[in-house]
Amino acid sequence: MAYNELIKNFERIRSYMREFYVYGFKSREEYKSKSSRSYDDERRRVESWLKEYMSFHRTADGKSMFISIDSRTSSHNPLYNALKSKSFTDGDITLHFILFDILNSAEIAKSIQEITEEIDAEYLSVFNVPRTFDESTIRKKLKEYVREGLVTTEKKGKTVLYRCAEFIEPDCADALDFYSEIAPCGVVGSFLLDKTDAHDLPFVFKHHYITQALDSEILLSLFLAMKNKCEVEITKLNRKSKSKLTLSLVPLNIFISVQNGRQYLVAYNRSDKRIMSTRLDFIVGVKVLNAACDFNVLRKKLVKMREHMWGVSNQGSSERIEHVEFTVRCSNNEQYIYNRLIREKRCGTIERLDDNIYKFSADVYDSNEMLPWIRTFIGRITSVNFSNRQTEERFKNDIAEMYSLYGLNEDIDNDI
Repeated sequence: MAYNELIKNFERIRSYMREFYVYGFKSREEYKSKSSRSYDDERRRVESWLKEYMSFHRTADGKSMFISIDSRTSSHNPLYNALKSKSFTDGDITLHFILFDILNSAEIAKSIQEITEEIDAEYLSVFNVPRTFDESTIRKKLKEYVREGLVTTEKKGKTVLYRCAEFIEPDCADALDFYSEIAPCGVVGSFLLDKTDAHDLPFVFKHHYITQALDSEILLSLFLAMKNKCEVEITKLNRKSKSKLTLSLVPLNIFISVQNGRQYLVAYNRSDKRIMSTRLDFIVGVKVLNAACDFNVLRKKLVKMREHMWGVSNQGSSERIEHVEFTVRCSNNEQYIYNRLIREKRCGTIERLDDNIYKFSADVYDSNEMLPWIRTFIGRITSVNFSNRQTEERFKNDIAEMYSLYGLNEDIDNDI
C-alpha cells in the first residue's frame, strides 16, 4: 500500500521539518520527543517530499539521514511540497469533483437548490443510498471555494447563483519563478507555477533561503493582521526549554535578514510597552484579534526608530543610543572597499579622511549587532571606538582569540 503523505495539522509537520532539516537529522535512537513509530512515520513523510535530496551514511552509532540541496542545480524550493499536502475525506474528494463537474464552465450559474437536486438525481441516484450531501454541506463547501477564488457568486433577485471562476493562464512564468524563490510567502508563486508548463528556473542563487517556506502560514496570518491593522495573539516556542509563551502584540512589520534569511516579526508589546522583535520560526500559532486603534501611530514610531536600527534590536529601549565609529585603510587600487562601505552602511555615514583612510560612523540602539559586519574589515581597520565599552572589549577579545589561534601575541590596541 502506498504511503499516505496527506496531512491535517501543518504546524506539526513544520515542527518535524525544523528538527529534520533546519536543525539537522537525528537518528531513530536520538529522537526522544516522540515515539519511534512517530519518528518513522514523519521521516517517511519527509522522504516522500524530499527523496531526491536525501541520502544516508552508516556509522558506528547506526544509520544517519541527511539532506543535501545545491542551489546551483536546484531551481525550485523543494520544501513547498510540504505546504501542498492536504488531508481530505472520501466525501471531500467526491463532492469536490461533483461540484466542478456541475459547474464545468464559467457560463454555467446555478443556485444551491439546483446543485443539490442535480447531485441527488444525476450523481447519487444510481446508488441505493440515502442522501450523502445535504444543502448545508454543499453551501459550506461552495463558500470555501468562493473564499479561495475558485467559484464566484452573483445575485438573481434573492437567489445566489454560483459559477466556476475563470482562470487566466499567467504569461509571466519567469517573474513567478523568481518571486516563488525570493519573496515572503513565495509559495503563492509556486502554486501559480503548477498551473503552467513547468520549466527550469533561469536564475541561480548564491544564497537560497529555502527554509522560509515552513513559515508561510504564520507569515500570511501576520500579513493579513497588518493589512487590517489588527492586534494578534502569538504563541511562541522556547526551543531550549520547549515551553510556550503567549503574547498580545500589534504587528508592525516583517524584517528579513539578507545575511542569513531569517524572518522577524517587529511588533509592539502592550505588556512591556515597547517595540520588540521575534523570529518567525519560533512562532507556532497566530490568532488575529480586534483592530488596534493606535496602529498608525505605532507604525510611524517604528519608521522613526529605523533611523537608528542596524538590525532588529533596540535593546529594550528606543531612547538609549550607542555611537560606533571605525576607520579603514585601503590602497589606491581598492576602490571596491569604499564602494562596499557605501553599499552596506545602512544608517551610518562615511567620511573620507585622506586618499586612503575612510571613517564609518553610526548611532544605533544595539552596537552588538554590528560586530559581525565590522569583523569583515579586520586587516584594514586602523582604529575603533564604541561608546558601549563592553561591546568594544568584546570586539578586541575576539581579535585576541583569533591571534591566539594562530600563535600570535601582538598588541591588539597598537594593531587597530
